[in-house]
Amino acid sequence: MAKYELDDQALSLKLFVVLSKAHKVLMEISAKDIRRHGLSLTEFAVLELLYHKGEVPLQQIAGKILLTSGSITYVADKLEEKGFIQRKPCENDRRVTYAVITSKGQELFHSIFPDHANFIQSAMSSLSAQEKQTAIALIKQLGQDVQQRFS
Repeated sequence: MAKYELDDQALSLKLFVVLSKAHKVLMEISAKDIRRHGLSLTEFAVLELLYHKGEVPLQQIAGKILLTSGSITYVADKLEEKGFIQRKPCENDRRVTYAVITSKGQELFHSIFPDHANFIQSAMSSLSAQEKQTAIALIKQLGQDVQQRFS
């Protein structure tokens, strides 16, 4: 092994740290951008999910955006207070409640998403399109493999 060459374990640890730091920075700047619109990152994630998927059971939202069921109740309460979502009971199963984006929520999301998408594009601008495609493929491969082997 060359003097400056890292072994596989050291490379794996370095990759983990680099991915973690990049994720932290990207999430921090994303949250800051979203706060400009009076939303938390979690509120934005719920609105984005409902905007693109339609009505979703509250219990499923938690899993899709990596929240606990208690946290999703709090976020749903906040979004409902702001008039951006409403709860809709399931007709077939009283245990299930859907979250539905309101027209006010759709208008808000429609008005802020293009700016946020441009902000994210700007944040990623140091990579070429090919580098982005390569990073997507590698990170996706890593995530799927880890999930398959350790879940």
